[in-house]
Amino acid sequence: MKITFLGTSGANAFPEAFCNCNNCTQARTLGGPSLRKRSALLVNDDLLIDLGPDIMSASQIHGCSLSNVKYCIQTHPHADHLDVSHLLSRSPDHGVIGAPRLNFYASQETLQQAAATFAQDLSEKNLLSPATQEYMNLKLHTVMPLRPFTFGRYRVTALPANHAPTMGAMLYAVESDNRCIFYGTDTATFLDQTWQAFHDNRMRFDVLILDHTYGLDQSGNDHMNSNQVIEHIERMSNEGLLAKNARAFATHIAHAGNPPHPTLEIYAKQHGYDIAFDGLSLEV
Repeated sequence: MKITFLGTSGANAFPEAFCNCNNCTQARTLGGPSLRKRSALLVNDDLLIDLGPDIMSASQIHGCSLSNVKYCIQTHPHADHLDVSHLLSRSPDHGVIGAPRLNFYASQETLQQAAATFAQDLSEKNLLSPATQEYMNLKLHTVMPLRPFTFGRYRVTALPANHAPTMGAMLYAVESDNRCIFYGTDTATFLDQTWQAFHDNRMRFDVLILDHTYGLDQSGNDHMNSNQVIEHIERMSNEGLLAKNARAFATHIAHAGNPPHPTLEIYAKQHGYDIAFDGLSLEV
């Protein structure tokens, strides 16, 4: 598998366009990996995790076409992770030629919220209607937590996130070619049932990607902070959930409590993980 980070920031990007805090000011000066778009991940060239608001600019900036994407697994419906206008803009009615049908996988709560936003902001069409989906070159699939499902070359397990409980937020384990990645954003500390599911499904991760919204001196509640990231990596290692030579990365990095990339990367390496940055590509 190849993974590409299309965005690695928290909800309001880093630097935040309207902010002159020290972190944002330094990030503007440094540029490069310190400039972060809203979080999304591309797996190979055909699977997207989160149809986020910045994926168009990410595709342009990082030179990775999304024209082959035929699967999307959605973590939850918050606006920094889901921009339903992309469902409309990629449809044949908007001049898109040759795109494969998009199979969109999400919790029932996320699909309902997506349909409501679509009806309110974009179209009178019912997004949940098979006729609308056919018209838009789209097929919606409901994901159930803890029930593995397959498509193409992938086996995916959705696990409940400790985040926005009414939104059906999910974390995802993605397996392909005898490799497995875990995409764990947005979430606070993992729920007990998520830990149990790792073991019930005998999961071992080659790449671990964790929420790092809150920084070095902040408490974690609806998201994780740096100490919680370290604790989760250590526990997963101790419980045999990480493959040999596994790597751990932090993403969903907010400007309020995290320094720009070079400083944060030094801290992370001292504690056994790395900081993802926009455009980073890895062969898993």
